[in-house]
Amino acid sequence: MEIEKIIVTLHDRLRIKIYNVYGMQQKVRIKDIAEMAGVSPGTVDRILHNRGNVSETARTAVEDVLKKVNYKPNIHITGLSLKRKYKVVITTPNVAAGEYWESIHSGIEHALEEYKNIRIKCLVHTYNEFDVYSCREVYDRILQIDADGVIIGLTFKEETLRLTQKLEEKGIPYIFVDSTMENASPLAFFTSDHYRCGYLMAKLITAIIPEGSDIGISHAVKIGDESANTSTLRQSGFNDYLAQNKVNNKVLRIPYTTMEPEKNDAWMASFFKDQPHMGGVVFFNSRGGLLADCFARIGINNIRLIGVDLTVSNIRGLKSGYIDFLIGQEPEHQGFLAMKTLIEYLVYRRPVKVQNYVQLDILTKEIIDYYNQFNYLS
Repeated sequence: MEIEKIIVTLHDRLRIKIYNVYGMQQKVRIKDIAEMAGVSPGTVDRILHNRGNVSETARTAVEDVLKKVNYKPNIHITGLSLKRKYKVVITTPNVAAGEYWESIHSGIEHALEEYKNIRIKCLVHTYNEFDVYSCREVYDRILQIDADGVIIGLTFKEETLRLTQKLEEKGIPYIFVDSTMENASPLAFFTSDHYRCGYLMAKLITAIIPEGSDIGISHAVKIGDESANTSTLRQSGFNDYLAQNKVNNKVLRIPYTTMEPEKNDAWMASFFKDQPHMGGVVFFNSRGGLLADCFARIGINNIRLIGVDLTVSNIRGLKSGYIDFLIGQEPEHQGFLAMKTLIEYLVYRRPVKVQNYVQLDILTKEIIDYYNQFNYLS
């Protein structure tokens, strides 16, 4: 009982600090927030300004208090911040109409429109996601820029790790979209769970192919020896599902080229002719529509196909029946939240939630039009 009385007394004392007798909210100090959250003032300061590592327990406690007292940042600092001009770098794989990364950039542009009263200069640097040397060259250019923040759509882990280490040395905050990785300390990341995506794809493909038939995993031929981070994670989830469920279907790798797409039809026709037991194919990236279009041209209609992302060619393949399932991962939402979070951090120094996973959606031709109609930015 004595402990309960002490807690109640402390709670009442803190309320007196924050509210006057008329119930009007007064200025809340970092010291007050620290006492209410049961942490040190230094911890509160690090959380408010996202400096240094703090435990999830401390972060959660402080963020709960901030919500309860409706904490507002220093108005004077905010006013000065609004007058500044911010330089933000966005680096992702190349953007093409109707493809995955266009959706990420669409979400970023939507956030910029919502915050158009803030002076932000965006510098976009894209690279060839199938060429590690292209990525390296672009990252080197970015390191020459005196940026206030960077949004990174990572593909090659080693190259990205080198970039982020340099950004951290310079004190430049960065946010990941589409993926994240170990040994990096982003301000935040917005992505789907790619391991679970691969796990889900294995569950779906094994449920719809004939028993004992072969499974194909299609992958792009790259320049350089690094695999895409997302594909590696999906492959891991895919393999774990097969192992955990004792699935013994033969799994074959099916390479294709994005550099010389005119060669794919002849190669695919020859490959599938020599593989009569092929029951289904999965794509660990957004290029499943390439194979669906190829199947349509060469007359293959007995092989099941699962892809990722709502690109124009993927949706066409889904509607025509060559793709059975598409896994959606809200790229517009990822891009929007990444830019919104970076802006609010730079201007208002608002606390940031580091880990942000978007939902995975299983889409079929029967529901795709409804999904597009009510998409996040529609």
